[in-house]
Amino acid sequence: MADFDRLAVKPGIAPMEAKLVDSLPEDEGWRFEPKWDGFRCLVFRDGDSVALQSKSGKPLGRYFPEVVETVRAMKADPFVIDGELIIPVGDILSFDALQMRLHPAESRIRKLAASTPAQLMLFDCLESKANESLIDRPLSERRARLEALHAREKAPSLNLSAFTEDHDLAQSWLDTAGGALDGVIAKRKDGPYVPGERAMLKIKCLRSADCVVGGFRYGTGSAEVGSLLLGLYNEQGLLDHVGFTSSIPARDRPELTRRLEKLMGAPGFTGNAPGGPSRWSTDRSTDWEPLRPELVAEVRYDHVTGDRFRHGTKFLRWRPDKAPAQCTKEQLEPPARPAELRAIIEGIG
Repeated sequence: MADFDRLAVKPGIAPMEAKLVDSLPEDEGWRFEPKWDGFRCLVFRDGDSVALQSKSGKPLGRYFPEVVETVRAMKADPFVIDGELIIPVGDILSFDALQMRLHPAESRIRKLAASTPAQLMLFDCLESKANESLIDRPLSERRARLEALHAREKAPSLNLSAFTEDHDLAQSWLDTAGGALDGVIAKRKDGPYVPGERAMLKIKCLRSADCVVGGFRYGTGSAEVGSLLLGLYNEQGLLDHVGFTSSIPARDRPELTRRLEKLMGAPGFTGNAPGGPSRWSTDRSTDWEPLRPELVAEVRYDHVTGDRFRHGTKFLRWRPDKAPAQCTKEQLEPPARPAELRAIIEGIG
């Protein structure tokens, strides 16, 4: 590649990844960082050449032209840094705003870049001098290089992510963050940067909600239930589809299928329903069976985007003691607020 000739670490390198675990490691030698709810982004700069690379290796620069210009204006040159793209909208951090950037029309992207500019949250440095890779250096050295690089810059859209080696403080982030953080990342203080490997640990902030089962889908090629469709009542008293859970033990599926089939009946969801216009729609979105709103299930979730669960949820238990009408959207965590994040991370909340 003609561009990036001065870089030892070039575009195309895979980012270091994290293994999901249930709790923070207890032994010595770990550093803990907040896990930001944004788009993972590797940033490459060599003179006027700038590349933003997604976790999957795809270019992001087209969708975030304001970030490209911010990087190009930085004093440091050349460098490779690892971080997260985030977008503050008002007093919240908006994942929806990030997703809206992935648009085919350049005019639309330029308009969004001006109205909702993205920022970079920096947490690792892979190179800060020409032809000098840092990936084999310990995290402590890479972090020192990152701090030195960041200290030279004045752009408010460049943020340096916090870290701690205090296990109890990191645990307090998990315990008090609610919806303000995605979780905590644990990295070995003396560990190298291992491209493409799950060399970090990820501990997620998980919440639970009681949801009405408004419908279900049969498993592919099966006469048994494959997933439960979850609903919450909105302010108008209508049942909106908010997500699904498929974590049903195989041994429970036959009996559950019989139970669900006895409750089959329209409309299931009286507000937003599966198969309605949304970016989550698929070819199978209309292939579902409506239920009378009588069953309540407690599920565990990680993120809420656009008033619904971003990912599939984990079934925890049935709630026969909970009236379906009590299952409202008020249960859901609000979007992350910068002030709230700052208070949690700095320990002043």
